[in-house]
Amino acid sequence: MTDAIGHIEALYRYPVKSMAGAMLETAELGWHGLAGDRRFAFRRVQDQSAFPWLTASRLPALILYQPEYQYQPDGQSSAPDAVPTHIRTPAGNLLPFAGEALNEEITDRFGAPVQLMQLKQGVFDETPISIITTTTMHKIAAESGTTADIRRFRPNIVLHIDSSEPFSEDQWLGKALVFGTDDNSPAVNIALRDERCVMINLHPDTAQSNPALLKSVVRLNQNYAGVYGTVIRRGILKINDKVYLRPLP
Repeated sequence: MTDAIGHIEALYRYPVKSMAGAMLETAELGWHGLAGDRRFAFRRVQDQSAFPWLTASRLPALILYQPEYQYQPDGQSSAPDAVPTHIRTPAGNLLPFAGEALNEEITDRFGAPVQLMQLKQGVFDETPISIITTTTMHKIAAESGTTADIRRFRPNIVLHIDSSEPFSEDQWLGKALVFGTDDNSPAVNIALRDERCVMINLHPDTAQSNPALLKSVVRLNQNYAGVYGTVIRRGILKINDKVYLRPLP
């Protein structure tokens, strides 16, 4: 196998679309992305369009809601596809997951009825896997004059690569990223560039918007930062796994 281009720096799962995510040490990569990722979403009841899901672009405060797992001593879950037991609200209240109180809370904030729904294969903007490098993230932060915070980009896989060139992800289109040295290591086909929206402007801890982030991505790389991938080989991803860029099998 050719030399590694870098390693996995971080892994993230988002149980509820547009709510806060959780950093993982390991993650199960399946045909529909990371196990437990974006398997729930709030549906705007009165919206009959092809995309009725409530996102933080419509309700910025949604990113401040934190899924929790109360049945583990440390408040985390070792199960790769575990369903949250509770949601911690921005006010610090703990609401049962999938309960009426949570629906009412989000409905009141949004100003229209919503319904929490479970989607077996998840709800994704493009493909099940989003990837970005720390090099790209730091370039955008420097250009926009903000503190580097990878959470703004809501990736599944964050890579630390040897190259110092930002947006080098664009050169991976039509190739595969292989995570690990084994012939059966998990792998992802890099299918699309990740076109960004106002989500990256939102501070993960306050939901306050800073338009400088999105403006910087437009100036630097035509509004693209990171890439989307589709799974071509399942497996377990781990922090510090080496990453290889290969032709598609």
